[in-house]
Amino acid sequence: MFVPDFQAMREELTRLGFEELRTAEEVQERLPTAKGVTLLAINSMCGCAGGIARPAAALALREVKPDHLMTVFAGLDKEATAAARALFPEYPPSSPSFAVLKDGKAVAMIPRSQIEGSDPQTVARRIVEAVRAAQA
Repeated sequence: MFVPDFQAMREELTRLGFEELRTAEEVQERLPTAKGVTLLAINSMCGCAGGIARPAAALALREVKPDHLMTVFAGLDKEATAAARALFPEYPPSSPSFAVLKDGKAVAMIPRSQIEGSDPQTVARRIVEAVRAAQA
């Protein structure tokens, strides 16, 4: 029986410098008060997270440096993920996905529908464009 290595899935992002938010309290303390531009990765255990989203984040960070990198893990850290999603109710829940926040407010979203079926380079470009627009 296959047992997914969730820790390795988490570490793909934390090794890049993403701060993992595992509780609703951590989300509420960090995300709304983060000054500047934050890239939030809503991680997932699905194939498009491992094959596209997480590699896209690594590629994007070669070109842009948001002020903050944060992540929640949908399906594992359910309360943290719900707390993060509550900060941008205008966007439907989606995982994997990326939210770009400026001064704690969502300004862009790259939902699963723009990740699944794409390649990491295309998704990385979307991340870069969203972060640059927020930094402008």
